[in-house]
Amino acid sequence: MIKFIKKFRKEEDGAVTVDWVVLTAAVVGLGVAGVSTVQGGVDTLATSIETGVGTKTVSNGD
Repeated sequence: MIKFIKKFRKEEDGAVTVDWVVLTAAVVGLGVAGVSTVQGGVDTLATSIETGVGTKTVSNGD
């Protein structure tokens, strides 16, 4: 049993997996934070563009 525990402690496969999971979670968290930061400005800009385009008329060239 002690041999098994010593061998298990030397293996690093699980540690690498944990590192990747933490790194991926950090990247996803930063992405969500970035989107939530600019969401209000994007909504305002989209509304402004919608209002500007909605008030224009199209001429057929006559």
